[in-house]
Amino acid sequence: MADMRSIWKGDLSFGLVNVPVKVYSATESHDRKSYQVDSSDGTRIRYRRVREGTDSEVDYSDIANAYESESGETVILTKDDLSTLPVQKSPEISILEFVPVEQVDPIYFDKPYYLEPSSKSPKAYVLLAKALEETDRLAIATFTLRNRTRVAALRVVDGVMTLQTLLWPDEVRKPDFGFLDEDTEIRDQELKMAASLIESMASDYDPSEFEDTYQNELAKLIEAKAEGSEAFPESDEEKPGEEDSEVADLLAALRASVKDRGASDEDEADKKDTAEKKAAKKAPAKKAAAKKAPAKKATSKSSSGSSGSKSTAKKTPAKKASRRAS
Repeated sequence: MADMRSIWKGDLSFGLVNVPVKVYSATESHDRKSYQVDSSDGTRIRYRRVREGTDSEVDYSDIANAYESESGETVILTKDDLSTLPVQKSPEISILEFVPVEQVDPIYFDKPYYLEPSSKSPKAYVLLAKALEETDRLAIATFTLRNRTRVAALRVVDGVMTLQTLLWPDEVRKPDFGFLDEDTEIRDQELKMAASLIESMASDYDPSEFEDTYQNELAKLIEAKAEGSEAFPESDEEKPGEEDSEVADLLAALRASVKDRGASDEDEADKKDTAEKKAAKKAPAKKAAAKKAPAKKATSKSSSGSSGSKSTAKKTPAKKASRRAS
């Protein structure tokens, strides 16, 4: 949290309970930073705010916003005009209701923010977070950020309350596509095979398994350019033929996909078995050495019958168990 700066402070209101919080942006871009230049000599490109048709630069403080009224007139609003809007000024995140998680479609999710307790005792914060997790609901709240009223969903992510702003209903476009009105026939066999393919690819989502290949390749290109070498030499591999790229029979394609997926799983299993066999070959030598120790100790026990020998003999099985566990 040391590298993060809060962008907003206020109270999270929950009935008659107020929970003081700090708001942090939960995401950041990992894109490589760049600036625009003239490709011929690398001279940096600069942008200026100038009056249209002239070269006269306009100060930022003198720039206003022009809107079009319903009658088609151009209306100019200055910063002073916008400051008169009766938006909520109080720094409060007001929880309005609690709704089932499945009722909020992810398409409405916008930008996420982390909430950190800012009071001396985090008890009220932790209590609300735990109660939210127990009920498996989202809290719908409103708040004002940068002079704009926003609606958001409050949920818990890894023990931290996360405020996810939601798009307004009229910001989500309705899909109006012709195929939705068509009566497309789907055969039962096709549906079963598609479901089988989905099951063969079923897994648990782990974000760490994915990486931004574009950024990785961009980094290679930058380094190669800096060194004067070629980042991605052309491959001599043949391009797949038209028969592979165009599938005439959907059912045949699904069957081939399931079969291919099964072969991939078998390959993974073979690799695992091979690794286990290699490990097993090395293990007997170690176990044989371990077996020699008890034999010597047994001789000592039969001849002397000392309690020290008994104690030593009991330790050997424990080491074997540890070896198996590892």
